[in-house]
Amino acid sequence: MKNYSPMWLGWLMWGLVAMLYLLGFFQRMAPAVMVDELMRDFRISGALMGNLSATYFYSYAIMQIPSGLLADKIGPRRLSTYACIFTGVGILTFAWGANIWFAYAGRFLVGASVAVAFVTCMKLAAHWFPTNKFATVTGVALVFGNIGGVLAGVPLSEAVAGIGWRTAMTISGVITLITAVVIWLVVRDDPSEYGYSSHAHASVQENGNLPAGTALKSVIAKKDTWLLFFAGGFSTAPVLVFAGLWGVPYLTQVYGLDRSQAAMLTSTMLVAWAMGGPLLGALSDRLSLRKMPYLISVVFMTILWAVFLFIPLPHTLLYPLLAAIGFTSGAVIIGFAFAREVNHPGASGATGGVVNMSVLGIAAIMQPVLGRILDSHWDGVLLNGARVYNSTAYSSAFIWFLLSAALSVVMVSLTRETYCRIRKF
Repeated sequence: MKNYSPMWLGWLMWGLVAMLYLLGFFQRMAPAVMVDELMRDFRISGALMGNLSATYFYSYAIMQIPSGLLADKIGPRRLSTYACIFTGVGILTFAWGANIWFAYAGRFLVGASVAVAFVTCMKLAAHWFPTNKFATVTGVALVFGNIGGVLAGVPLSEAVAGIGWRTAMTISGVITLITAVVIWLVVRDDPSEYGYSSHAHASVQENGNLPAGTALKSVIAKKDTWLLFFAGGFSTAPVLVFAGLWGVPYLTQVYGLDRSQAAMLTSTMLVAWAMGGPLLGALSDRLSLRKMPYLISVVFMTILWAVFLFIPLPHTLLYPLLAAIGFTSGAVIIGFAFAREVNHPGASGATGGVVNMSVLGIAAIMQPVLGRILDSHWDGVLLNGARVYNSTAYSSAFIWFLLSAALSVVMVSLTRETYCRIRKF
């Protein structure tokens, strides 16, 4: 009989590392409630605002593969501790930068540092939890992340109004540095370091992880890896771009809502996304199916984006609609478990890094593209130094949400079912 650790200890190890994911998600979504202040303070256009926000996404996406390889090589504890330290430095650089270049540098460093968070969460889950709980545990990571997203909504909006965006960001930077200390003192990479048996795959326990180069070659050689790569990116980019940047300006400028009301709407989308991840992940685990629940979810998500774009609705009905879009988009969690099962168990870090790269990579491309579309339709109206876009401009930009969702349907439909079992290698 193996002496597995108590469940609470696994959740403690995993939860502390997931705090970095929460803090990273907070930073990801924060610009949405500071658009006017940032455009005014740095004197930038919509396209440049999109680039400033997307700088986080660029560095995050670039770091995904290195993050996966580092998670395999040095372990989640050291990697997440270092990441927290660099994240805190990046936040403080952004908060007190004298000009737009400091802001770019800070956002770039934050994105590159928190890029390790989701991969290290998955790496720890593979050691501290049974295989048949992987999608469920990974789904809870989305809950942590979206708590950060919610905190970046109304609470941050009120903080910005009360103490200013620079002070609010400084406080978040200090909290991140404190988190680094706690992770270093408490977290361990494997239950064996606390005297318990590991849940890691037998081949990993016997032979260790694959060498970095071998692991990466193995992952990128799989067709299903690339299908799940694009499925994840295309299904989540619309939610990240809407809730993380252009949703609040859209709701204030087109629907006439105040910023706190608009932030509440986008937070509703994120809360539903947080619920969808673990619930759909748990459903997938229970059914022992990956493809079917993932495909059904992205089909419904595509239909819901079409309703949002083409059927005029009062803002009260936007709450359930955006919630439903967020919930179905949470099925991306199934994709991570799916990808793990189609790849070698000794390449789990590399697998997570490759697939997660698209989640923010495609959003990073979409944010400034939409900003340029909005600028091309701008009629010259300014409000307190910030550009105001009309409904036609937003409609032209947001059509990309529907196209992105439809492409995710195509990608998932081409995958092969694993029945929640790791394929033999």
